[in-house]
Amino acid sequence: MRIDVPRPLQAFARIFFDAGFCCYFVGGAVRDSLLGRKAADWDAATDARPEDVLKLFRKVIPTGIQHGTVSVRWQDALIETTTFRIDGHYADGRRPTSVQFSDDLAADLSRRDFTVNGMAVDPRSGQLIDLFGGLADLKAGIIRAIGDPLARFGEDGLRPLRAIRFATRFHFTIDPATLAAIPRCLDSFRQVALERVREEFSRTLLCDQPSHGLQLLEQSGLLGEFLPELCLGRGLAQGDYHAFDVFEHSLLAVDAAPLDLTLRLAALLHDIGKPASFSRDQAGVIHFYGHEQISATLASSVLRRLKYPNHVVEAVAHLVRHHMFDYSPDWSDAALRRFVAKVGLASLPTLLQLRLADASGLRGVKADPRPLLAMLDRVEALVAADNAFTVKDLAIDGHVLSCLGWPKGPAMGRVLQELLELVLDDPTMNTVERLSLVAEKLKSKHGVDQA
Repeated sequence: MRIDVPRPLQAFARIFFDAGFCCYFVGGAVRDSLLGRKAADWDAATDARPEDVLKLFRKVIPTGIQHGTVSVRWQDALIETTTFRIDGHYADGRRPTSVQFSDDLAADLSRRDFTVNGMAVDPRSGQLIDLFGGLADLKAGIIRAIGDPLARFGEDGLRPLRAIRFATRFHFTIDPATLAAIPRCLDSFRQVALERVREEFSRTLLCDQPSHGLQLLEQSGLLGEFLPELCLGRGLAQGDYHAFDVFEHSLLAVDAAPLDLTLRLAALLHDIGKPASFSRDQAGVIHFYGHEQISATLASSVLRRLKYPNHVVEAVAHLVRHHMFDYSPDWSDAALRRFVAKVGLASLPTLLQLRLADASGLRGVKADPRPLLAMLDRVEALVAADNAFTVKDLAIDGHVLSCLGWPKGPAMGRVLQELLELVLDDPTMNTVERLSLVAEKLKSKHGVDQA
């Protein structure tokens, strides 16, 4: 088996060979090339020591030089280059406390995580070096740890999550022994920084079918370690037109959501408050009153715990809080304007996508988008007609109110909100003259002196 290594990378490796060293490309780029996928980042492994690499190239970043890794700026690429090494003891569940540099490629490959990531290619000949059956596992669609999975997972507690992410990305299964080792290595997983967990989890959510990975996360016990709130939906029936429990419904909603992290997170967490809001009336009918508000609060807590950026937390919570709307063509224009004013015009398209994903998760069948597309058409028509949706859209502002004798402060904010409510009901009121007259009449109500 041969791999066509790009010419610029062949030239990069030639510098090592000309200096009396060897150089191989390893890891994900080799795997992706064999799968017929475009390889993004090419990582190199060499018997040259880090100080040798610093001498061979002009632009070298010492990213992890204590562990033998530097990043070489080569033409338009940044090539992570690591000296062959044998790892010492892993004390923190992430990095070895010491490394021993080696001249042996086989020893270096043996310390890697999975067989599909443990292959190398000789850039001179394109010859594949496969010492652990990685090519066979690629063809069979299997993620398998190199050597003892307990040892591999004990070295880096993030590796179980990576195994599931790779299985999800490539639609692979996980080798039974490798999968069985995950619940036995949760102590190592608990040592992993939540930022690293977040990154792997986000990448899993952005796979084609994230439900595959989410099922594996739950079955292996990993999900209960960093997102136990979601697990509470397992076995919680919903009744009525729902064909699945809360957990399965949420997974199907994620699959149906567009490939966007905010939307995928909102779809995953939109019903996370249902276990806390569950009730059953005297007729045996199940209810989840106010679950969207509880879900928004829980979603915000979960995402902050996982160190997501504030803008992601706020956007997801907003979508979850407002996902329970039931649009009908019978809605009046005033009702539609009020809804848009509440959820925000900019958020509306994303909220409609979440609603469709939610509906698709009811029975695992893609929901009909036409009713919501008709809603969006109506909103676009209202926008085109210069309808107001926010205080900023009003014909008058704080400056005009000041000229009318309104003092700056809370009272001015309240009257602007009242004027917006008036305009949402009747857009013809949105003129300077009409709103000024109303503002004059509201002065006594708000305790503003009549001039």
